[in-house]
Amino acid sequence: MQLIKSGKSHIENLMKWFSCEQELRDWSGTNFTYPFDSDSFTADLNLDSVKAFSLVDDNSTLLAFGQYYLRLNRCHLARLVVNPSFRGKGIASELISRLSELGTAELKVNTCSLFVLKHNQFAIKAYEKFGFAQCTYPEKLPIDDCIYMIKN
Repeated sequence: MQLIKSGKSHIENLMKWFSCEQELRDWSGTNFTYPFDSDSFTADLNLDSVKAFSLVDDNSTLLAFGQYYLRLNRCHLARLVVNPSFRGKGIASELISRLSELGTAELKVNTCSLFVLKHNQFAIKAYEKFGFAQCTYPEKLPIDDCIYMIKN
């Protein structure tokens, strides 16, 4: 597996992973257009200000996608998602590990953070397994019903 900068074909493939508005909101938060098309989806990813990466296998199959940016002096992981065909195979851990390593080095910080919706218990358990812990966010949360998590 390798983590590479996301290209147009990765984003087109990623769009196919969301079959309804709720799936999109659970992944993206409230700032994505629905229904979406290629142009709106790409624009909503904010690729000019938020780096996007694809985890691919040796056959260039898109296994997972994620983004990171600097938030409150941490590498903030965002829009983490695993290809539905590959869930339950440790891909999320690989994605988080590689994104964290790359992001903390590039941003010159030592910790990572992320947001997750309270009802997404599967994701919360995965993040806790990886070492993230729930913390109090120092500002008003940007999304209702979400949890802020940090990994030192």
